[in-house]
Amino acid sequence: MKNTALTHIHERINAKIVPFAGYNMPVQYEGINIEHETVRNSVGVFDVSHMGEFLIEGENALNLIQKVTSNDASKLELGDAQYSCMPNEAGGIVDDLIVYHIKEHTYLLVVNASNIEKDWNWISSQNSFGAEMKNISEDYSLLAIQGPKAVEAMQSLTSVDLAEIPFYKFKVADFAGIENVIISATGYTGSGGFEIYCKNDEAEQIWNKVFEAGADYGIKPIGLAARDTLRLEMGYCLYGNDIDNTTSPIEAGLGWITKFTKDFINSEAILKQKEEGVDRRLKAFELEERGVPRQGYDIVDENGAKIGIVTSGTMSPSLKKGIGMGYIQKGNTKLGNKIYIQIRNKAVSATIVKLPFYKA
Repeated sequence: MKNTALTHIHERINAKIVPFAGYNMPVQYEGINIEHETVRNSVGVFDVSHMGEFLIEGENALNLIQKVTSNDASKLELGDAQYSCMPNEAGGIVDDLIVYHIKEHTYLLVVNASNIEKDWNWISSQNSFGAEMKNISEDYSLLAIQGPKAVEAMQSLTSVDLAEIPFYKFKVADFAGIENVIISATGYTGSGGFEIYCKNDEAEQIWNKVFEAGADYGIKPIGLAARDTLRLEMGYCLYGNDIDNTTSPIEAGLGWITKFTKDFINSEAILKQKEEGVDRRLKAFELEERGVPRQGYDIVDENGAKIGIVTSGTMSPSLKKGIGMGYIQKGNTKLGNKIYIQIRNKAVSATIVKLPFYKA
């Protein structure tokens, strides 16, 4: 297992460390619910340095990105970030990712930790354009500073007006005494904040100064377990659960990041799905009774016939009820439709709802 540049700090403050995507990662510190509420109400900090970063450069960098991603990266101005996915040739998804337009002919792709090698090999195999590629994943650290008080708490650390960075925009600026840090108004919690990209040898200084600056705001370290409950309350897909090599962007409700203004891998087949419909859809549901839905549980109709499967589920710390997402057969996916989650020997009633579950 690899360590991040901050693993020794997590150990020192008694984080529960677990192996995740090849790294020793903090899954929780004080407890999931406490950490979840910290991010929803004030400000929390995640070490997500296990994520992968690829630089794509050169005059044909955009051509390569346009080929391998579903969203239209030609729309990206300098300082823009874009959520996207990489379709495979069989109708599934290689990974979801964020594309950053760093400077002319230079893009940063941020990919999931568990897919770094797979993604690198996939993009490399499609690089018939001669774009220059660099895998800088092991050289960079990533902190997610999330919560409604993040702007106020962190403003003293930078000369940039944090409140003036719109959602999915970023600045390369000074932060916590370090120059040329990427300050990105992105995150996977739905509670606002920033993601900070820096070199590994800068991470500890930034971590320490972030906690000093946030001391009066109740800042706390947050583990991966709360990151999962936070993202699920927003209905954000998790690779390996809600999307994978077998799920199409249309099935997964990712049509909004799938732009047919350009050709990309498998775009013809995906367009056909959009036009003709699909046999299943990723849908959100709330339990009407006590219970916790888990990945892999069957979804059944009132007669007990299987109509789907749960891909993500939890007891929502904010809503105090069981919530989840799952693929459900067409004909059963209408909002408000009653379904049942097979939890052990009991079919627990649930209702299909609109995302997000949590609304600030």
